[in-house]
Amino acid sequence: MITFFAAIALLCAGYFVYAKWIERIFGADASKPTPAVTMTDGVDYVPMPWWRIFLIQFLNIAGLGPIFGAVAGAMWGPVAFLWIVLGSLFAGGVHDYFSGMLSVKHNGQSITEISGHYLGNSIKQFMRGFSVVLMIMVGAVFIMGPAKILDDLTGQAMGITVWVWAIFIYYILSTVLPIDKVIGKIYPVFGIALLFMAFGISVAMVWQGLPVPELTIASFQNLHSSPESFPVFPMLFVTIACGAISGFHATQSPLMARCLTNEKQGRSIFYGAMVTEGVVALIWAAIGMSFYNGVDGLNEVMNANRGNAAFVVNEIANSLLGKIGGLLALLGVVAAPITSGDTAFRSARLIVADFLKVKQGPLVNRLLICAPLFVIGFMLTLIDFAVIWRYFAWTNQTLATVVLWTITAYLLKEGKQYWVSLVPAVFMTAVVTSYLLVAPEGFSLPKGISYAAGIIMALLLLAATLVTAARRKNAVMEVVN
Repeated sequence: MITFFAAIALLCAGYFVYAKWIERIFGADASKPTPAVTMTDGVDYVPMPWWRIFLIQFLNIAGLGPIFGAVAGAMWGPVAFLWIVLGSLFAGGVHDYFSGMLSVKHNGQSITEISGHYLGNSIKQFMRGFSVVLMIMVGAVFIMGPAKILDDLTGQAMGITVWVWAIFIYYILSTVLPIDKVIGKIYPVFGIALLFMAFGISVAMVWQGLPVPELTIASFQNLHSSPESFPVFPMLFVTIACGAISGFHATQSPLMARCLTNEKQGRSIFYGAMVTEGVVALIWAAIGMSFYNGVDGLNEVMNANRGNAAFVVNEIANSLLGKIGGLLALLGVVAAPITSGDTAFRSARLIVADFLKVKQGPLVNRLLICAPLFVIGFMLTLIDFAVIWRYFAWTNQTLATVVLWTITAYLLKEGKQYWVSLVPAVFMTAVVTSYLLVAPEGFSLPKGISYAAGIIMALLLLAATLVTAARRKNAVMEVVN
């Protein structure tokens, strides 16, 4: 378990060291009033204590991501530990912190509008449509899964349609009501429960001495049961999104940017929630590999259940934690996705309201925006869940990549150390480009062509950024001289 504990220690150290460095680069100012204070509206701009915001942010960005994604990612072996640590600290943490703090800087605006400030109007228009589509997809995929489970638990007495409508009604309430009325009250409870579930699993794993594989040179070979169809690059970096880096987080951070009362809270809320999610992902990746006596065992079980991570999670929780585990497993596979779906629709409402410049104080304005969003979301529930999820995975990481380039443009414009976002932006550009070309749901091209295209795209954007940086530096020097 040396690798497992070392990975957790690195994540914690990164929060206390690297996150402070990121905060210093941004220049968080405790004396500067935040949008929650200057623009309080009782609906979305609502001041709340930092610990409550942290738990809401954690549950917002987590959902099933650091559980299901980590278990699926563990099929590649201990190399998953490396991606979770490096991804969380140098990609996800930077992505989440700046997307939240830039929203604070721009009066709580959505990431779509922020992208327009730094990447131009054409990117803003693209991001508006892209982000809304992503949010509706998230809401849709997190309806059918929980509805089917609830239907099975009740012996199919009520029918899956009843559960779909029940979840939809909850979504409507949580989307249009003030953020402190529903989300602000139940999210902290579910957030604590999700953390307790991860803690209980980790204690049981250590107590029973389950063999967690170590990261060695041999771990860098592809341990997946289908290495040709699922190469480590780029598949692993899209499979483990929440728990490393996820574009969905950038749509959620502005929700909390409208609630924090001190810029210094940003490090614990945005970067801290990402690191916490990384710890949860490490725990589930470790237990996934150890519970079935190794990576091969996990692959066998996952393949036998058609890649259904819910089966693995349920079996592990019930076996290690007994009745309490069963209860927490139910929370993990039902409540967690629902609490991601509701904030997805809420984010979609705010994104649309931002670009239409519609005030969200009046209830009727919120309902008018939400109505078409929910209609489209319901229509998506009629499509095969697996199909929507595959396209969501790529869309999600593409959004994260665009946000990293937005952050880089901001840091360049401000004359700050842009490399902290440039490096992960270049890497993720190679990932999403290669994935689109090589994946079955993409163009299914040979790996060689896909990798080459991904690297070329990443290098072109890197070169363009460095040229822009050089020009800015020369312009500054000319002014000084």
